[in-house]
Amino acid sequence: MSDTKVYLLDGGSLVLDGYHVFWNRGPGGEVRFPVYSILIEHAEGRFLIDTGYDYDHVMKVLPFEKPIQSKNQTIPGALALLGLEPKDIDVVVNSHFHFDHCGGNKYFPHAKKICHKTEVPQACNPQPFEHLGYSDLSFSAEAAEARGATAQLLDGTTRANSTFEGIDGDIELAKGVRLISTPGHSIGHYSLMVNFPKRKPILFTIDAAYTQKSLETLCQAAFHIDPVAGVSSMRRVQKLAEENEAELMYSHDMENFKTYRTGTQFYG
Repeated sequence: MSDTKVYLLDGGSLVLDGYHVFWNRGPGGEVRFPVYSILIEHAEGRFLIDTGYDYDHVMKVLPFEKPIQSKNQTIPGALALLGLEPKDIDVVVNSHFHFDHCGGNKYFPHAKKICHKTEVPQACNPQPFEHLGYSDLSFSAEAAEARGATAQLLDGTTRANSTFEGIDGDIELAKGVRLISTPGHSIGHYSLMVNFPKRKPILFTIDAAYTQKSLETLCQAAFHIDPVAGVSSMRRVQKLAEENEAELMYSHDMENFKTYRTGTQFYG
């Protein structure tokens, strides 16, 4: 793992109305969008950024999002395509704890876990309009207890191994791998910048900008906590991409996702 490699783990897709994807702008109507996780193979270890959604949870709580997810699009299935198992992941980073970014955390009780220091407290006590976003509590015994739910962790895991290292501001996760603070969509949202020896950097907007159109129009998704901070974060992403001559990749942009390398293909 001397050369940095980035794999996109296809996690299936969901549906939202266009007015939720493009807040107060639309057009309305069903928009099917991809969900994926980011696996970084690095000299310092294997880092997994986000863990997608859990199909059963979505069917139970958000069936109107019409999940489509094959066996190979679950986290264990996507890793198996690369000859890996969940135990091979050293660090799990959650950009935030909306259900489509933490649904597979339960497969990694052994891994070190990192998030913004405000995200677990927010999941414990979300704003009324955030309850569906923070609806899958399987990632955290603490959040599940605070919300009166039972954490559905695979091995009855305890608070001890669903504990997160809380961080703040921009952080170098590993050499050339930076978490970029981009709050607004959620209280502690992170985007991701990865540098490579032989190609231009990639700046993953994650949910600071669902799509290319979102960023170009500064139109964030309707699921957010602070729209003013969200616009500021979008501007910051644009500036960082320009300054670093980085390729932008978007979290929920089906048109662009169809051109991304997935499965056994990688960037590096």
